[in-house]
Amino acid sequence: MKNENHFYPADVLLPKKDFEKWAVVACDQYTSQPEYWDELENNIGATPSSLNIILPEARLGADDDKKISAINKTMQEYLQSGVFNTYNNTFIYVEREITGGKIRRGIVGLIDLEDYDYTKHSRSLIRATEATVLERIPPRVKIRKDAPLELPHVMLLADDKKKTVIEPLSVLKNDFEKLYDFELCKNSGRICGYAVNKEAALQIQNAVLKLIDTDADGLLFAVGDGNHSLACAKECYKLNPNPLNRYALVEIVNIHDESLVFEPIYRTVFGCVPEALIDSFVKYCGGEYFGADAQKFQCVFGENTRTVSVKPTSKLCVGTLQDFLDKYALENGNIKIDYIHGADVTAELAKNPKTVGFIFDGMHKDELFDAIKQDGSLPKKTFSMGHASDKRFYIEARKIKP
Repeated sequence: MKNENHFYPADVLLPKKDFEKWAVVACDQYTSQPEYWDELENNIGATPSSLNIILPEARLGADDDKKISAINKTMQEYLQSGVFNTYNNTFIYVEREITGGKIRRGIVGLIDLEDYDYTKHSRSLIRATEATVLERIPPRVKIRKDAPLELPHVMLLADDKKKTVIEPLSVLKNDFEKLYDFELCKNSGRICGYAVNKEAALQIQNAVLKLIDTDADGLLFAVGDGNHSLACAKECYKLNPNPLNRYALVEIVNIHDESLVFEPIYRTVFGCVPEALIDSFVKYCGGEYFGADAQKFQCVFGENTRTVSVKPTSKLCVGTLQDFLDKYALENGNIKIDYIHGADVTAELAKNPKTVGFIFDGMHKDELFDAIKQDGSLPKKTFSMGHASDKRFYIEARKIKP
């Protein structure tokens, strides 16, 4: 498999039927809404589903080892009982309907983990977009290290202004075999997947090589979503290198795709005294500030909203807030910080006692690649590519053990 293409077709496993119940959203979504996952489980019932071979972060905590053992057992059962069809040496072209009816286009294939480095000032071909929370890696390694399968929710971004890699496939797709076409659960849109033919596969790889040639910095892909899952894959490869787990299954998306919108990831703090925390934040930033470069935050708690304006301590609003919260958490170990998609969800969670949510302006997507090249990775959980329901769903699977 190894050559100098840096993006490869994969031996992809897909369920033979019941895609509507098979596909579920990424495990790091709805982390403070366990009822979302409970409802999914009730709707799926005994039908084979990716829900049975992932561990949603909302369910991390008690009996993790027991849950992980059950996941690995279920993976083996699915492999042995004929749940999957196998599509060898295949790229999958994906068209995903998202919020507002727009279509996001991508290609599912393999990257070489030797090309990826998640450390802040990496100069690798594939880089993290935001700071990796190191304490989040060991639990994910525990889940993956003995698993026979991977199911990716990783999305990589390409800076392809001329739209040479992905977009031509929308014209060619009628020549491809359609592998799936179905409605995603919980009003999350529709998705279609096509097996790319050999001629188009070569065209993809040639176009990817040209992206490298035109970038003096040597940055090919930036991790748009699933950085911690990809970091986990890298660590598992280091622990037990083999020809299968050297590679990771991902979807690449063009950052210039019109459907792609960056959404801020807001912060909600549980177990605090809201007014006191807000006062501490303002004090940390040097007091109220209304200069031209001021950063504004809506602080919601109960039925209240308090807007504060502060002097930046970081280029981005999220950086200013995260700097403060990291230090505050060290001094106040009783609080819990969660990272929330959607202002409405943040405000709803902030109605809980001793809870405050922070809502602020996000980063524009056109700033991303230059920011990575100049500053390295951004603050953790800086942005999200769309609403939670627009996240990548688990559909494709791949063997990672001989």
